[in-house]
Amino acid sequence: MVDILIPNVSLTVFIGMTVILFGWAAFMTGQALASTWRPMWQVFPYGILLAVGDRLMTFFLFKGILISIPAYLLSAFILTAIVLLAYRLTQVHKMVTQYPWLYERVTLFSWRAKEVPSEKA
Repeated sequence: MVDILIPNVSLTVFIGMTVILFGWAAFMTGQALASTWRPMWQVFPYGILLAVGDRLMTFFLFKGILISIPAYLLSAFILTAIVLLAYRLTQVHKMVTQYPWLYERVTLFSWRAKEVPSEKA
């Protein structure tokens, strides 16, 4: 199964390049997008471009197959998921730290508006 998805390279090369090296770049990309208040749809083009870079580096450094659709799709899926995860984590952090009087953290991935205490006379 692994040979079909990532042909011509070992699993350690795939994990090292895609998950660790480009995963770190994807995480930093997600943080940068959220920190500059970019819309969420921009996560997807950046994830796709990171997957292209991952396939190129695997080809150049480890003699992997350059045009492998399953390997590219797997890399694109993993890297886009990491970018999306970092984007959401950073966005939630920014909302609850920059506007603590308006929002409170509910879970790791969500916030809600604080309830305003009602004044009864």
